[in-house]
Amino acid sequence: MKMTKYITNINHILDIPEQERLMLKEVTEKYAFRVNEYYLQLINWQDPDDPIKKLIIPSINELDEYGDWDASDEESNYVAPGCQHKYQTTALLLVSEVCGAYCRYCFRKRLFQEDVTETVLDCKEGLAYIHEHPEINNVLLTGGDPLLLSTARIRNLIQSLRQMDHVRIIRFGSKLPVFDPMRIYNDKELLETFQEYSQLDRRIYVVTHVSHPREITNEALQCFDVLQKAGVIMVNQTPILRGINDDADVLAELLNRLAFAGVTPYYFFVNRPVVGNSEFVLPLKTIYQLVEQAKAKTSGLGKRVRLVLSHSSGKIEILAMEDDTAYLKYHQARNGQYGKFMVLPCPDDAAWFDDLTTNGEYLKKEWIDVEGV
Repeated sequence: MKMTKYITNINHILDIPEQERLMLKEVTEKYAFRVNEYYLQLINWQDPDDPIKKLIIPSINELDEYGDWDASDEESNYVAPGCQHKYQTTALLLVSEVCGAYCRYCFRKRLFQEDVTETVLDCKEGLAYIHEHPEINNVLLTGGDPLLLSTARIRNLIQSLRQMDHVRIIRFGSKLPVFDPMRIYNDKELLETFQEYSQLDRRIYVVTHVSHPREITNEALQCFDVLQKAGVIMVNQTPILRGINDDADVLAELLNRLAFAGVTPYYFFVNRPVVGNSEFVLPLKTIYQLVEQAKAKTSGLGKRVRLVLSHSSGKIEILAMEDDTAYLKYHQARNGQYGKFMVLPCPDDAAWFDDLTTNGEYLKKEWIDVEGV
């Protein structure tokens, strides 16, 4: 199988002027850099504001220390090495410390650095924990990018999980379907593994990370097609990012093209306030307006997407914003309070859920508990 050539030294990308490469050396010494020849050819180097370039090429602004290394407090979710259990029915296995694309906006930017200890090569303890907790019916393989693992290791992980009758869904969170689609559609053994283990009532899901419609190339569509033919269910999630997809027409095109290809629009995320990501941050009001304008341009299939903040307390869905007020609901909740409905003041500059609170206390106009939601 022919492999895509990967590049980890920014000096080898001659489309970047030498002076800029020298400036960016400090960034790549702090955060890992990795790209491949296929994805580089999607960049319009004549456009200094090209969104694909911003997705993958480092920026000097990443040295801005504003933010938190772990904005969603993932550290508190670990129950075994490499295994998180935040929500009752879902467990995460961080099985790969390597990404195909080190997206510059990544909320796990802390993993871009040396001495990473969160991901594991040996998942025995995490698998044992999942085996002992029958309430877990779906497992997300993440990292890093789990589809960069060897096919043999992917197969072993799937086999281990399929031996647990209570695990009904296996999810792979991956950028590979648009970043290196050839790695998937040229790997017959991988597709046969998916075909074998994505069963009628125990499906394998691939959660793609498509942030811009230009990433949906013919190669990406071919990748989507072979995965779907192998019985894989595909959904997509992406944050809304300043300078990349903060345009209603771009978001509408993304929703439409995903729906056209049979990939369910799953989540639009509010970008987490992570160290090094400040240039991608947008106010909550702006994000909400962009998403609603985009949804107005698509069918009900595109409108399936949910706008959420992945906060330490849970996934908080933004239902509406009107008259400087945010209407929110816990779509997932760490403490089990699913469906809790919140009506909170939203300042113009609020960019995260914590911006709606003071010292952890809600600046609430009213707090409503919705029973049975």
